[in-house]
Amino acid sequence: MEKRKLKISILDTGTAWLNTDTFASLMQASQFVEVIEERPGLNIGTIEKIVHSIGYIPKAQFHILPCPLLKRGYSKYVLKLI
Repeated sequence: MEKRKLKISILDTGTAWLNTDTFASLMQASQFVEVIEERPGLNIGTIEKIVHSIGYIPKAQFHILPCPLLKRGYSKYVLKLI
């Protein structure tokens, strides 16, 4: 603050800040992520979704990314994003 380099941002609605500085809080964050991914079927931190949304991966290439791992649940989730 003294150097006037501090930046403050207001997090968007639906954003969760998870403090993981202790083992207990790390476990709580892990359980939170598990609940969010299991109940509504969302994946948190889907790299493919992020890079596609900002234009790093064209749509034509996006649909072939999960193909090598089609039997896994994550690949099926990525295919649903197309």
